[in-house]
Amino acid sequence: MSLLIIGGTGTLGRQIVLQALTKGYQVRCLVRNLRKANFLKEWGAELVYGDLNLPETIPPCLRGITAVIDASTSRPNDLSTIKKVDWDGKLALIEASKVANIQHFIFCSTLNLEQFSDIPLMEMKQGIEVSLKKSKIPYTIFRLTGFYQGLIEQYAIPILEDLPIWITNENTCVSYMDTQDIAKFCIRALQLPKTKNKTFLLGGPKGWLSLEIIKLCEQLVGQSAKVKQIPVIILKLSSKVLGFFEWGQNISDRLAFVEILNVENNFSKSTFDLYSTFKIDSSEIVQLDDYFLEYFIRLLKRLKDINFEDVQKQKNLIL
Repeated sequence: MSLLIIGGTGTLGRQIVLQALTKGYQVRCLVRNLRKANFLKEWGAELVYGDLNLPETIPPCLRGITAVIDASTSRPNDLSTIKKVDWDGKLALIEASKVANIQHFIFCSTLNLEQFSDIPLMEMKQGIEVSLKKSKIPYTIFRLTGFYQGLIEQYAIPILEDLPIWITNENTCVSYMDTQDIAKFCIRALQLPKTKNKTFLLGGPKGWLSLEIIKLCEQLVGQSAKVKQIPVIILKLSSKVLGFFEWGQNISDRLAFVEILNVENNFSKSTFDLYSTFKIDSSEIVQLDDYFLEYFIRLLKRLKDINFEDVQKQKNLIL
């Protein structure tokens, strides 16, 4: 089976590429910047130029392709850019996939779309889901929650750098997940016919409060966090919400997406059926506390290595 992966340079996309290659799939990545995506080529993927902003570049990318995995999303600064990529571009991708007789289209969407249809990006993602279903292309849609990787910037780094951490004043419980595990589900969907033409809510087995994550980081770092709260009402009045999968730099944008993820998203009750369907053992899923522990262990090792190199340089200068 040959795959075309959209968004292969992103936080989730690169994990999908890596696992697909590991499983022996022929992988082609649609990319706008060949130089930026060179690491995917080094892994063994084929790179082909394509741009969702330029629909005419899409059909050539699909030649000889069996399945498509779309893990891309926008981080635009204006609504017109969102429309070009996440609406016009993805409609063109679906139409081209239909013409190319694609046998399986996997779309990575976002949790709780219906409750936030007033946000343009959420509205467009919901519209793409509908268009994909109408296209008659066999599909699997994953509605995703937040990524562990995004929590490093949101919680771990501010504590390490003694910077404030912004949270909402509500108890928001989010079932975050490691992108490596999300990639497992995407690749497994290619192997299981019964996952076709279905939508799955995909999240970790445990919901986490912001304060629980902060406490975990404090224990691992050995220092206290500077926690600042912002009223949820202020976020709900904000009309400018940016990208999801990469977690934008703007504090209000990140917090607003925490509120999106907060609606009925503790998956502990449904994970058994989900893992059973995809034939994935729950013990294989990385837990958030283990992920943070590994991160801090690697960070401390890196700091020790840097300190050792500095000492050696000083010795060399003395000699």
